[in-house]
Amino acid sequence: MSTHTTAGEEPVRFDTKIAVLLRDDLEPWQRLNVTAFLVSGLGTAVPEVIGEPYEDAGGVGYLPMFRQPVLVFEGTKETLTGAHGRALSRALPRAVFTSDLFATGNDRDNRAAVRAVPTADLDLVGLAVYGPRNAVDKVLKGSRMHP
Repeated sequence: MSTHTTAGEEPVRFDTKIAVLLRDDLEPWQRLNVTAFLVSGLGTAVPEVIGEPYEDAGGVGYLPMFRQPVLVFEGTKETLTGAHGRALSRALPRAVFTSDLFATGNDRDNRAAVRAVPTADLDLVGLAVYGPRNAVDKVLKGSRMHP
């Protein structure tokens, strides 16, 4: 969904896209975990993707979230490797999750696990990317919407 309407306002249309690409052989719990970790990276590195804080009718405040939808895709290991290369060549903001991260339990060990592997040898299970719609669409070539 690319539009949002509030009473009395015109729809907001985004010329950018937030997308997560997951490897199609992940277990359901892994898909959720990888998605959550990946999008957290985009929110910190690209502050313009974050909207305003929420508040309910009782005046209770809630944290801000992304200002636009996150689209989730899936593909083979080869699709992920190709998408990673295209994201790098376009210098788009990106986050990666490798299979090694399933065996670690903290941020320090996660970063060390990624740092230990050359770029071309990363065993990618997830990739998040943000940028102009057409550039992100090109990065995702060969993937399909997550069921």
